[in-house]
Amino acid sequence: MGRESEREFTAFVHERGDVLLRVAYALAGDRYAAEDLLQNALAKAYARWPRIRGDAEPYIRRILYHDQVSTWRRRGRRPEVPTAEVPEPDAIGSPHDHDTAVRLLLREALLMLPPRQRAVLVLRYLEDMSVEQTAEALGCRPGTVASQASRALAKLRELVPEFDDMTHRERAVR
Repeated sequence: MGRESEREFTAFVHERGDVLLRVAYALAGDRYAAEDLLQNALAKAYARWPRIRGDAEPYIRRILYHDQVSTWRRRGRRPEVPTAEVPEPDAIGSPHDHDTAVRLLLREALLMLPPRQRAVLVLRYLEDMSVEQTAEALGCRPGTVASQASRALAKLRELVPEFDDMTHRERAVR
């Protein structure tokens, strides 16, 4: 790779690396696994950098999604891990503290979802992709995306009942 390509790649990583790390974290559920996932994706992109035309971010995101799905397939499903109980909302204090507690519970609940459902939620709601874009990124049909999202959201509501209240409040603010 030439010096100009190396400079472009380095500038891209400095500019978009934090965003890509957040996506990798949402997919992997662990900071160290996310760092590894992103590092591998960037290494693959670096090898092809001179041939990547246009915006490189969608290309790297696709590598992230595919690599993480491959990891899930190799490992199989992990057993659920119990978490510490969160204090009752009255004991916590402010509504902001309550929302933080619910968000922490929601994060734990996301990690309990099957890999495909978690990937669908990350792509649909964190990445704000359409059903069709999500289906393309995961290599499945749009109907599969819709059903996986529906099941995942139902499971989240079951695991974290406060999630429903939180989403209703956020919609009212918009």
